[in-house]
Amino acid sequence: MRAMAHKHDHPGEQGAADPIRLLGIRDAPLSLDEVFTAVGDSSAGGTALFVGTVRDHDGGADVTRLGYSSHPTAEAELRRVAEKTVADFPVRALAAVHRVGDLTIGDLAVVVAVSCPHRAEAFAACHRFVDDLKREVPIWKHQTFTDGSQEWVGA
Repeated sequence: MRAMAHKHDHPGEQGAADPIRLLGIRDAPLSLDEVFTAVGDSSAGGTALFVGTVRDHDGGADVTRLGYSSHPTAEAELRRVAEKTVADFPVRALAAVHRVGDLTIGDLAVVVAVSCPHRAEAFAACHRFVDDLKREVPIWKHQTFTDGSQEWVGA
């Protein structure tokens, strides 16, 4: 009978040299395939993918237009958030891209993928990364509503 392995007994359970594979703030459409492919790792048993899309409403009001803008430090802050996630979870690979500029309903606004040895770790790391990105990276959303009113979110 084989003894139960400990968490880091297999080389695949140990961290990769640089698990941050792709980070970016872009003014062009985002690709699910690019982000998912970037986190492929043979030592990962679970990959969590988050896709944020532009919806047609917010806070009970209909949205007609939406734009994202970012501070010049946004990419550096995105890296800092990624490094914090990698330090706190057994991340094999992490990739994240966020869109800026004018978007339409249904456009991809953010795509994040995290792969880890196990699914629970991948879900937890992805969830924490997305929450920290929203809270800490200086990217602001400007919404226009059907009644002509406007709102800045995160500014």
